[in-house]
Amino acid sequence: MPVAGIDLGGTKLAAAAFSEQGEILHRELVQLAGREGSAVGSLIADTVRRLADEHGCTASGVCIPGLYRSATGTVWAPNIPGWDDYPLLEELRSNAPSGHVITIDSDRAAYILGETWKGAAKGASDAIFIAVGTGIGAGILVDGKIVRGRGDVAGAIGWLALDRPYLDRYKGHGCFEDQASGPGLVRVANDFGFSTEGEITTAEIFAAYDRGDTLAKKVIDNAVQLWGMAAANLVSIFNPAMIVFGGGIFGPATQFIDRIAAEARRWAQPIAIEQVQFVASTLGSDAGLYGAGRLAMKTETT
Repeated sequence: MPVAGIDLGGTKLAAAAFSEQGEILHRELVQLAGREGSAVGSLIADTVRRLADEHGCTASGVCIPGLYRSATGTVWAPNIPGWDDYPLLEELRSNAPSGHVITIDSDRAAYILGETWKGAAKGASDAIFIAVGTGIGAGILVDGKIVRGRGDVAGAIGWLALDRPYLDRYKGHGCFEDQASGPGLVRVANDFGFSTEGEITTAEIFAAYDRGDTLAKKVIDNAVQLWGMAAANLVSIFNPAMIVFGGGIFGPATQFIDRIAAEARRWAQPIAIEQVQFVASTLGSDAGLYGAGRLAMKTETT
């Protein structure tokens, strides 16, 4: 029977009906258009019911841009106002058709599930997805199981301590994210005195790098070092077979994966680093959608 995958982002909701073989039977995209709190919850609930009614979906997987607290069925999503401790599971269950199964997880967990199901890490049981966009997070799969931690916070690698001294600005998002996320590249560019007409964007930084701009090169070189150091730490701790880089920055940063791997080789445990591949996501912006679909399937071990 078909299942539904629903991927909530900070500005939009992507949804699809999947066949049992993982083929997309139907897909749609809805902009949040300023919705907050319960309005976002209602949008997801309406989507779940409609996909069930119109496409026969018997289960739904939902991934959210934040933390899913499995013990309480609540979610924290900093980009969705009013979602500090939102009772999403209760709302979806109360509005879904009788017998419809709801599964919720973080977007980073969905990313690695999507890539190991239909993407670059297909079939891998030990793999990590490093998502670099507005923030930085990691979906970690060990022995076929998602690593979640005591409070479902595992994978919040934006807080990796990769530099000294500690700066107060790290408090809200962590050291790694401060310098190597999309907004982090802009912060570092401002620190280095990079100038452009109007507000700096990551697209302008990458374009300037391609033109050979010296300051843009410093910004990107700094990020490559940090991406490599973070990957090295993950390799040394988890000994994965594959690290997949994705998110909005990869993208344009895909060209640096060989350099990131070389940097990681300098720092990582020497046996483990020989056993891992560094690759770019092949699902791109659909990684979360496929992962949500995989959540809805009952064949995965999580």
